[in-house]
Amino acid sequence: MCALLHDIGDMLASWNQPDVAVAFLKPFVSEATLWMVEKHGVSQACYFFDHIGMDRNMREQFRDHPRFERTEHFCAEYDNAAFDPKLDCAPLEFFEPMVHRLFNKPKNSIYREAAQKAGMLG
Repeated sequence: MCALLHDIGDMLASWNQPDVAVAFLKPFVSEATLWMVEKHGVSQACYFFDHIGMDRNMREQFRDHPRFERTEHFCAEYDNAAFDPKLDCAPLEFFEPMVHRLFNKPKNSIYREAAQKAGMLG
C-alpha cells in the first residue's frame, strides 16, 4: 500500500511530499513503515539528485539506521521502478479492496478507542 500511496503529497506539497504522506499514513501503518515513507525522498537521491545539482549520496547519512536497508529496497523495487514507462502495473481498481482494509484499521489515532466502542472499526 505504501508503494501506491507514498507520493500522495506530490500534487499538494511537492516541496515536502514525504511529510504529507507520513501525516496521511500515520494512523494506519507501523513506525517502521512511517520512517521508510519519511525517508524515501532522500533515499531516492542516488537515482537523480546529481541531475538537479544535489548530492546523490545524501541518503548515506542514514546508512547505519536499522530501517535503511528496508527503505533502500522500497525505493529500488517500487519507487524508482515506477518511473519505467514500460512497467506492467495492475489497474487502480485492483488496489481498491486493499485501500479500504488499510483505512478501516487505524493503529495509531486519538479517535481509535472511541471508534472501537462505537463499532465503527471493521
